[in-house]
Amino acid sequence: MTTTTIIGLVAACLTTFAFLPQTIQVIKTKQTKDISLNMYIALTIGVVLWLIYGILLSEIPIIIANGITLVFSVVILSLKLKYK
Repeated sequence: MTTTTIIGLVAACLTTFAFLPQTIQVIKTKQTKDISLNMYIALTIGVVLWLIYGILLSEIPIIIANGITLVFSVVILSLKLKYK
């Protein structure tokens, strides 16, 4: 594994798992009034595009990070719509 790949994986882990506390908080409290719907729609679309980009380039760090981030983002977005 190259240094570049390691840096990419570490960056992917940090940015991806930054969403975990928010996801857990929303699941626990069911409170989403302070979360911007437009921001999460834009974020989810952006993450899907990053995932497609990573797949097209066969870049594992991009694929893994955005695949996991997509799950977190969709959970939060879904709960935002549900508890609106």
